[in-house]
Amino acid sequence: MDIILLQDVTNLGSKDDSVVVKSGYGRNYLIPQKLAILATPSAKKVLAENQKQRAHKEAKLKDQALVMAEKLKSIVITIGAKTSTTGKIFGSVNNIQVAEALREQGFEVDRKQILIKEDAIKEIGKHTAKVKFHRDVVVDFEFEVIAE
Repeated sequence: MDIILLQDVTNLGSKDDSVVVKSGYGRNYLIPQKLAILATPSAKKVLAENQKQRAHKEAKLKDQALVMAEKLKSIVITIGAKTSTTGKIFGSVNNIQVAEALREQGFEVDRKQILIKEDAIKEIGKHTAKVKFHRDVVVDFEFEVIAE
């Protein structure tokens, strides 16, 4: 039985894959659970059209992400933190503060898209972080933590 997967199925395939399975598995499990549909000629045409439209949208999103990445490389970000006399920060600076600093500069970046190499920054100075705008567009940028 030839089917098209609507969702990722472990040990079988990922979404929009056309796979061959035994008819009992397809009719009794995959199709009733809305994990797959029969691979009829019309379903294959719809799948091809959806993949073409998705590729077009994906290319558009990637282009926007590349523009944002180029803009991010040119800005300087400083984050103020309360510190002791030795330069240690009371608390820490994490991706939430970095996201807020980026928002002030005009970048709408979710905190989940920001990856800081250390778990939390506890000293003043220059640090690096990565922003994942798109699955193919990841940008390293530097920011500075200063004493308030």
